[in-house]
Amino acid sequence: MARDGAPVVHEVDDAIFTRRYFGRCLRCTFCEDACCEHGVDVSVVERDRILARADEIQPRVNVRPDAWFAPVITKDHDFPGGATTRTAVVNGRCVFHNRETRGCLLHGLSLESNTDYHELKPMVSALFPVTFGEGALVCSEELAEGSLVCAGDGPTAYAMARSELAYYFGDALVSELDRLAR
Repeated sequence: MARDGAPVVHEVDDAIFTRRYFGRCLRCTFCEDACCEHGVDVSVVERDRILARADEIQPRVNVRPDAWFAPVITKDHDFPGGATTRTAVVNGRCVFHNRETRGCLLHGLSLESNTDYHELKPMVSALFPVTFGEGALVCSEELAEGSLVCAGDGPTAYAMARSELAYYFGDALVSELDRLAR
């Protein structure tokens, strides 16, 4: 079970141990943050944490907080709070994409304010390209189908997501995943 109570993982797709991608995003010079093109799923709990800091975030985003998320809320037991929404897409990127440099504004703001980025950045973003659904850890759709621009070379999806999985799910799950990876 993840630290916020969801998701609960009881299955792992072996593809997280074999699918590879560039994975060194800070050194990337070719993708232009293509993974940010569609926005990201956000639990209602995460949405509320982000909105609680709207005064800090809004000047960087230049979009009103009431336009940051899709208006549709979907019940989903895999997400904390039992429901999810999605970040808005503005000019072809997630509303929280840093258009001045690159990467996630929420992550950058957290680093600048010396706070843990997990408090703002959605879990789906932090785990990417590992994701979850129906009680399973799986590769993101983009990595699974091969449309992720940086797919192919580099570390495995698991290797790159390992520390995030430890943060969200704990060392016991990561120890078991390490065993499976071997």
